[in-house]
Amino acid sequence: MRKFIVGTRQSNLALTQTKMVIDLLQQTKMENAFEIKEISTEGDRKLNVPLAGLGSGGVFIQDIEKALLNETIDLAVHSLKDLPLNMQDKLVIAAIPTRENAADAFLGRNNVKLKDLKRGAVIGTSSMRRAAQIRAIRPDLKTKWIRGTVESRIEQLQQGDFDAIILAVAGLKRLGMDEEVITEQLPLDTFVPAAGQGALAIQCRKDDKELITALHQINDHDAYRSIMTERQFVKLMDESDQAPIGAYAYVEGERIILHATIASVDGDTFLKETTIGSSSNEVAQLAAEKFIKQGAKELIEAAKKELNS
Repeated sequence: MRKFIVGTRQSNLALTQTKMVIDLLQQTKMENAFEIKEISTEGDRKLNVPLAGLGSGGVFIQDIEKALLNETIDLAVHSLKDLPLNMQDKLVIAAIPTRENAADAFLGRNNVKLKDLKRGAVIGTSSMRRAAQIRAIRPDLKTKWIRGTVESRIEQLQQGDFDAIILAVAGLKRLGMDEEVITEQLPLDTFVPAAGQGALAIQCRKDDKELITALHQINDHDAYRSIMTERQFVKLMDESDQAPIGAYAYVEGERIILHATIASVDGDTFLKETTIGSSSNEVAQLAAEKFIKQGAKELIEAAKKELNS
């Protein structure tokens, strides 16, 4: 019987998520053996460079995708928000398991909440979106880039390098750290997360029909529809996926509801829309049209110019 080699990043969170996926597959009564292969990625090797400075080419997944294409691994487990909007032609997202909480978590040193931070306090984040959303609400605060694993970022906070940091709730929950470290969960309607946040993507080769059939058993149809809506919207607005765009969709009956935001880098301009429809393409297109009418394309180009200057 075939043994499946599963590729993943080397962090504790990535390994935890990979083991969760293997467990889900084993619960479907798959009798195949699984072997985990840890892969070093460019994003993990260059911790001294801000994420924005690494470009938009999927710095956390390129080395893993290369292993898929070389057939040294059979499938890969990714944090879905790490996947670029345009994937390799020979690869496919074969499954998106049930999505975890998609919200952002605010971790304040000594549990100080966002509204109680002193003027000039410094918040650590590696996300332009999060930085812009913070500035839109608290322009008196400062943001500073932070890199590293979840554990190392929390350590930097505790050491006093920052007054607060922002991480994804999902990762903290999967690591069993959420109740211990989260000061408050930021509201989804104000701090709209990145497309795909809270979800995992199981990627494999398009021609591996046996594996695709097996992976479909752990696919959550509603999560898949929601996330494809988010990704299609972002792709329509900024195919390079560099600008401060938030996109969060969920399924309610037959409807898909998309909350989206687009901001200037300084947070002074903050556009927000909610769009409802019956298909991913319809909702994404309607949302894009709303934002374009408000000048979002110009806002995005200005943000990218500032980023790359």
